[in-house]
Amino acid sequence: MSSENGAGDSETERNVWDVVVVGAGPAGASAAYAAAVAGRRVLLLEKAELPRYKTCGGGIVGLSRDALPPGFELPLRDRVHAVTFSLNGRLTRTRRSRRMLFGLLNRPEFDHALVESAVDAGAVLRTGASVSRVEQHGPLVPDRRTVAVVLAGEEEPVLARAVVGADGSAGRIGAHVGVKLDQVDLGLEAEIPVPDSVAEDWAGRVLIDWGPLPGSYGWVFPKGDTLTVGVISARGEGAATKRYLDDFIGRLGLAGFEPSISSGHLTRCRTDDSPLSRGRVLVCGDAAGLLEPWTREGISFALRSGRLAGEWAVRIAEAHDAVDTRRQALNYTFAVKAGLGVEMSIGRRMFTVFARRPGLLHAALTGFRPAWTAFARITRGATSLTEIVRTHPVARRALDAMDRPAPAPAPAPAGPSDPKG
Repeated sequence: MSSENGAGDSETERNVWDVVVVGAGPAGASAAYAAAVAGRRVLLLEKAELPRYKTCGGGIVGLSRDALPPGFELPLRDRVHAVTFSLNGRLTRTRRSRRMLFGLLNRPEFDHALVESAVDAGAVLRTGASVSRVEQHGPLVPDRRTVAVVLAGEEEPVLARAVVGADGSAGRIGAHVGVKLDQVDLGLEAEIPVPDSVAEDWAGRVLIDWGPLPGSYGWVFPKGDTLTVGVISARGEGAATKRYLDDFIGRLGLAGFEPSISSGHLTRCRTDDSPLSRGRVLVCGDAAGLLEPWTREGISFALRSGRLAGEWAVRIAEAHDAVDTRRQALNYTFAVKAGLGVEMSIGRRMFTVFARRPGLLHAALTGFRPAWTAFARITRGATSLTEIVRTHPVARRALDAMDRPAPAPAPAPAGPSDPKG
């Protein structure tokens, strides 16, 4: 039997990983865990040393908790029972819940714990490994069932039966697959250490401020003796977004405290027709442009798409020809679009409504009890925005009405001096 069918060269077989995952964030760690618990040989590549800092609010909603490995202990820094809403610093109101709404954590701890879960399941971690490209054809590829992962500074590639790209929205694997990105936003964030007296005032409570720029908002997430303060807005408004963050911090009375970290990050949403695979290579999480377009929440999308990518990478690794490989890749695409894709489409509509009418959203959440109840149930994971719109006719009609473009103004009647024709 020829080596093109994957069974002829035993030496090659021993040197080929079943699944190679590129990127050890939540998406990559989830993919590596899913493939490893299926009993496959899994290599997890990460260019940085772990733990490493990541610009992120660190809010863990119910959908994220449900997607974690069994028995995973969340390294929570706080548990949120109250949300203060404001409209660019005005009309402030706090809503409270007896039950926890969501948890807050530091991403370095969380990401590292996820990677440890994948390693405990059997995955092999390799840090300091920067991927320069992947090849599915050519002299580096020994047969049609193999992908070559080329590492910077190394002559010999890493070989795999399937590759999962989880290396972020600007990573190499998304470019190889041909991921197309639509909405791009800039998030700016400061980690601000505060004294006990300030920390106590924020314990168990977050602030969400609907910002001055279309589609923008800010947040304060307490994590013990540190407040994570950030804002997000459309890319291209960098100076205005920075002003919003500075004004926001000043308005909160936090300008006198020196941030331990100040950082920025671009979030990118995929287009509806963006590919999720190419040959034996899949993408997930930020690398696929998978995140919620309105809130730009990405952790739950990373965890869920990572798990799906790991499961389907196992099937692709077992595929013996191009037809079966294509079938499994299409199944992965269908699974992502049927769940996360539907959520993104509703999120896009919510973003449009929010960008046009932030005051209306603020009024609903602070003054209309069913809207607050829906918000609380979504954050706990008891339901989703998609489920609410799908099952509640009133919610669906309200979204349809708010999402409807304003009618164009009628043209002014032509006067005697108006040229015509």
